[in-house]
Amino acid sequence: MARLASAEIVAAPRVSGRAKNIVLVVGASLFVALCARLTLPLPFTPVPLTLQNFGVLLVGVTLGRKRAFAALTLYLLEGIAGLPVFNPAGVGGIAQLFGPTGGFLLAYPFVAAMAGWIMETGKRTFLRALASAAAAEIILFIGGLSWLAVLTHSARLAIQYGLYWFIFAEIIKIMMVAGLASRFSFVRRVGQ
Repeated sequence: MARLASAEIVAAPRVSGRAKNIVLVVGASLFVALCARLTLPLPFTPVPLTLQNFGVLLVGVTLGRKRAFAALTLYLLEGIAGLPVFNPAGVGGIAQLFGPTGGFLLAYPFVAAMAGWIMETGKRTFLRALASAAAAEIILFIGGLSWLAVLTHSARLAIQYGLYWFIFAEIIKIMMVAGLASRFSFVRRVGQ
């Protein structure tokens, strides 16, 4: 009887840790969906200015690679299922993945995982968070611009539509994420 009771006590924290991870992953996917609602369509490009990338980066640097990848994969599945989680300027649903923002969207799990991985490999400092967010942004723009190049049949147009107009805003997002991430994290508080 004593062995059974001790086994139940040991198992309880594991279930609790799993439950916390599930809550964090679902909450993070919803946070990115909320960030996607803050969108500014630009008349000179089919790619809107959105706070979505900020959400993806923040999820990555605060939750770590595994949970961040899971959260952004869940986010994509929510959008594919037709939930209104993608930016409202797009067509929504799975069709959005084939539009001008599809490459960015499909890169999100990898972007978040990269940001999380870099943050996990050392001391949580502003400079590490800055490097983490900047490296993740490179992956984001490689994915997004590659798909835009396929759609436009032109690397020059892809860069014109998907990069130039966003550089300043992305620098601000990276700085904000680095500032927040160096102060807050769930990586070490809740097990991976």
